[in-house]
Amino acid sequence: MVAKISVGSSLFGALAYNQNKVDEEQGKVLLSNRMFESEDGNFSIRRCMECFDMHLPADLKTEKPIIHISLNPHPDDVLSDSQLADIAKEYMDKLGYGNQPYMVYKHCDIARHHIHIVSIRVDDTGKKINDKFEHVRSKQITRELEQKYGLHPAEKKQVADRPELKKVDYRAGDVKHQLSNTVKALAGSYRFQSFTEYKALLSIYNVQAEEVKGEVNGKPYNGIVYSATNDKGEKQGNPFKSSSLGKSVGYEAIQRHIKKSAKDIQGKNLKERTRRTVGAVMKSIRSREQFITELKAKGIDVLFRQNDTGRIYGVTFIDHENRTVLNGSRLGKEFSANVFNDLFTGSRSLTGNSKQETQEHVPEFNPTGHFSNTGKAIAGLFSLFSGGDDTPPDNRQVPPPKKKKKKKQKRI
Repeated sequence: MVAKISVGSSLFGALAYNQNKVDEEQGKVLLSNRMFESEDGNFSIRRCMECFDMHLPADLKTEKPIIHISLNPHPDDVLSDSQLADIAKEYMDKLGYGNQPYMVYKHCDIARHHIHIVSIRVDDTGKKINDKFEHVRSKQITRELEQKYGLHPAEKKQVADRPELKKVDYRAGDVKHQLSNTVKALAGSYRFQSFTEYKALLSIYNVQAEEVKGEVNGKPYNGIVYSATNDKGEKQGNPFKSSSLGKSVGYEAIQRHIKKSAKDIQGKNLKERTRRTVGAVMKSIRSREQFITELKAKGIDVLFRQNDTGRIYGVTFIDHENRTVLNGSRLGKEFSANVFNDLFTGSRSLTGNSKQETQEHVPEFNPTGHFSNTGKAIAGLFSLFSGGDDTPPDNRQVPPPKKKKKKKQKRI
């Protein structure tokens, strides 16, 4: 079980995030501590804020008085609601928040059911709850709970904020519910800058998305339909309109997410990690299968798009570590589809072990004196490995020598 602890200043934001899950029937309240229920037994954001405010002193000196915790069991752990509630209570007691007001929510929006806890970090007197070595103590507590409840131990590669999803299995039934959980989790957790990249992300979880355009009463409209597929990418069963799965995966929401993703990727330079990892793997690969396997071991899935003749015309990288989807061309010309097509069909080689291979590395030259696109891409790839720029030192422009001025002879 993995715990993630975050602190902040917005009580409304933390409560609204969890209440939205409840309102969308993707979550429920499991437990409350020192909170007043309404007459109908339900909780509202307003009611919860009033309860928390009663425990917050007027002269609050802590900048971030709100604590938001998520507890994420292993996907193979099947726990009842009462067990999850007991785990949440024991965790809060051991961490030092047992006497605090708090709300415990169960989230069912992805296959791995998990819980969220919202509380405050100061007691009734205004004193901050001891948070020394909080993350270290939290890890110890989760290990103790794993042993007590017979849970799978947390794996090093498991990340709390990374969605642990399984492929949609149309044979298991309730396809609509499976699609809804999977698509919402992916659309909300990964960054992509085009609908093609979004489709590539969905495809590895056996989901196909298609844009639908038309006209109603003379007005144009755009939409998306989602379908389950088998492992070969073939559609299975009936498609579902995005409106039946939720607004967050509709056409307008996805377009907004694409624009936001572009800003995030650019502003945070998220593609650099992917670029360096892919480039490093390309240095030693001998086959397409090896390339796919080695990248997967480093947390990156790669998808190739081919035409009927087998030519690669598109490549997309899905980096699960930074949750970013990138077409090869976004990483640079040395990662374009043409480069991989040449590499895997044998017309290009990165090893240079023989005279013939070395000759194949030479960029194609045309009468205009410029390298072809593929040649420049291969050259750029070697530049990436060496850490230099794209222009070899001996190709740099040298200013022409100055003409020597003839000395004027003096007349006698």
